[in-house]
Amino acid sequence: MNVLCYLLVCSFFAATLLTPLCTKAACRLGLVDRPDGHRKLHHNPIPRVGGIAIALAYTLSFSILLIFAHRDGRIVADNMSLVWRLFPAAGIVFATGLLDDLITLTSWQKLLGNFAGAAWAYWAGVRIVVGGHTSHWWSLPLTLLWLAACTNAFNLIDGLDGLAAGIGFLATLTILLGGLIQGNFALAVATIPLAGALIGFLRYNLNPASIFLGDCGSLLIGFLLGCFGVIWSQKSATLLGMAAPLLAMTVPVLDVALSIARRYMRQQPIFKADTGHVHHRLLAMGLGPRHVALILYAVGGLGAACSLLQGLTGVRFGGAAIVLFSVVVWFGVRRLKYVEFGVAHRMLKTGEFRRLLKANIRLQMFQEAVARSASGEECWPIIQEACRDFGFTSVQLHVGNQWFEETFVRHPRRSDDDDWSVRIELSRGDYAIVRHAVNSPLEGMIILPFLEAMHGLLLEKRPETSGAAVG
Repeated sequence: MNVLCYLLVCSFFAATLLTPLCTKAACRLGLVDRPDGHRKLHHNPIPRVGGIAIALAYTLSFSILLIFAHRDGRIVADNMSLVWRLFPAAGIVFATGLLDDLITLTSWQKLLGNFAGAAWAYWAGVRIVVGGHTSHWWSLPLTLLWLAACTNAFNLIDGLDGLAAGIGFLATLTILLGGLIQGNFALAVATIPLAGALIGFLRYNLNPASIFLGDCGSLLIGFLLGCFGVIWSQKSATLLGMAAPLLAMTVPVLDVALSIARRYMRQQPIFKADTGHVHHRLLAMGLGPRHVALILYAVGGLGAACSLLQGLTGVRFGGAAIVLFSVVVWFGVRRLKYVEFGVAHRMLKTGEFRRLLKANIRLQMFQEAVARSASGEECWPIIQEACRDFGFTSVQLHVGNQWFEETFVRHPRRSDDDDWSVRIELSRGDYAIVRHAVNSPLEGMIILPFLEAMHGLLLEKRPETSGAAVG
């Protein structure tokens, strides 16, 4: 236990001393984060390479103990195998983040560096397993995905003073306690210097911050915690063992999941930065930066407590804790009032999503049926059926010397004045006219794609009419 205390104290004082030095050096070199009034809301340029201080403090704590504490140094050396295996992988991720802080990498370049570090960690023995078996084919992709997700999750939440470092400290402390409960002294030796370094760094990173983690810091913290979480779960006989580290890192993992879901629904690039993160939503509700950080610390602490409870009580009571915590998180996300999730919920609740899905299936079937037909005459019954399904009140088609027309049953209270019509020009003298009721719930979502498909498919039956357009 003395060894752990020494590592904690050494890393704490190293981070406390090194962070101001990094601040001064970054200011001299111009490595600062400048406010933009949009996502970066600080008032003055702030140094952004605080991760250097954390990396140095973490490394120096082992060096000091190995050099100056002979007896304790031997104990550390005997339990350093995990740290030695992780150093190269962590170095790759740290270098990727530092390069981004210095020259700005693209999202894909950063992701490639993260996966390279994750692959090295997997080769070094950091693997998600079930029942002690590592031969499952999904162990590699699942481990890489988990490590990349944790690495980028901490990078995404590093948008508020003290948030990523504070959440990282809570998660580190949780994994440390979990390792001690398991009797995994090597895991405790690997995690406790990170806890000390984060405490020392937080003194300068809390609001108002004098230095930021930067990508080199946030990526490194997320990657190390992802690795420690996998090692913590390796003694579990089931995949449920991953629930403990997942709960310990609730805030960053939840934020990255919400970000991917939001951007997917908006059809935006997944790696595009925005102001929709959890801390941004809380700030938009009128809370101050310190209050937001404290709220998210509380959520992270609750997740940490549930993760330890899950590890102590096993599946029976641990599962109940997970379910209860999930319910709390669900209500919390609803309080954030994301527009994307509100619209999706309304569409599912009212059946609008199912109607739209059914309409798109019908559109696909229409396209395939018309594509198989050989002439305009063969197309006509298919067009009739599709127009009836999509709620058109009438359809007319003139192709060559052939004239087709069909009027469908309309509501007795509606008249022609309640309809709109579209004339689709196919060629000189050939055209189609469709009429549809105003204020249809499918207007704009499926009617226009249907008309475009109808126009294109009919033109294919008359290749000499290329160049015509919908009129």
